[in-house]
Amino acid sequence: MATQGTPPMMSSILPITKNAEAPDRFSTVLVAVYAVVLLCGTISLALMINIIRANTRSITSITVLNLIFTHFLFLLTVPFRIYYYAAHRWDLNIGWCKIISSMIHIHMYMSFIFYVIILISRLLTFHYKAEQVAVCRRLHTLLISSLVWVLVLVMVPWILYFHYGKHIEEVNAVNNNTNGTTVPQVCFKFGKNITSTAMVLNYIISVIIVVATTVLTVLQARVLLVVYRKHGDGCMSQQDFLAQLKSLCFALIMVVCFIPYHMFRLYYISHHELQDVNEVFLSLTTFTCLDMLTFLGRGSYCVCLRGTAA
Repeated sequence: MATQGTPPMMSSILPITKNAEAPDRFSTVLVAVYAVVLLCGTISLALMINIIRANTRSITSITVLNLIFTHFLFLLTVPFRIYYYAAHRWDLNIGWCKIISSMIHIHMYMSFIFYVIILISRLLTFHYKAEQVAVCRRLHTLLISSLVWVLVLVMVPWILYFHYGKHIEEVNAVNNNTNGTTVPQVCFKFGKNITSTAMVLNYIISVIIVVATTVLTVLQARVLLVVYRKHGDGCMSQQDFLAQLKSLCFALIMVVCFIPYHMFRLYYISHHELQDVNEVFLSLTTFTCLDMLTFLGRGSYCVCLRGTAA
């Protein structure tokens, strides 16, 4: 109920403000998750850069370099997330909040795209081992990578400026103008910005990611089974088997990090009151920053490169 003298428009926003000021129920969990991702992700990227600098000509190495850069950009924003969930307040401007918030989604979708490129290139290499198409595929990888980054640099600023975070801007404005006092700002609560068009788009994207991840994982598992049957008990000494095993690790990372979030998102899109739970599922996608650890096993990254012969 609105207090006496409160304008009608103000009274319709105040209940939202009260809810937005409440600390996230899972803030401790989120701080722990992002702290682990920041520490382990930084270590894995540092080790991976030291390994990959010796070879940057194959499809795998080109795509992994893009993946490393994607993880690096996201890790730069993680300290801000840790601070917000630890302090339960946002002391920077709303524009920076929108950038930090959007980076976790950019990171997720970019990682998915590069995972798909890696897995498809591995599958093609396994089924069509023709050296004459290797240069062509490397060129395609470079062109696709460039196109992806250009689209991101063009579309993201436009979306951020015109469509993202309008509800939070209104809430923070009301918070700072009510009774002439300044209260802690909120951030990362953009669920109410999802329009009907955006809902449909989110449904489509989530279904595509779940289906693509499942199909690629099944195909990669089948390839690994074929290689295992070919080499038998001596498969662990075969470069081809080790390379396909690393590919399966990438596929399983997609399954663990992407499918739970997008399965939940199909329900969350029409149930915005579960925004805190959605943040927990979203945080699980950031564990993809640890994917470089898959290259630090037996034979290191050079074995993977020789095995793909891409």
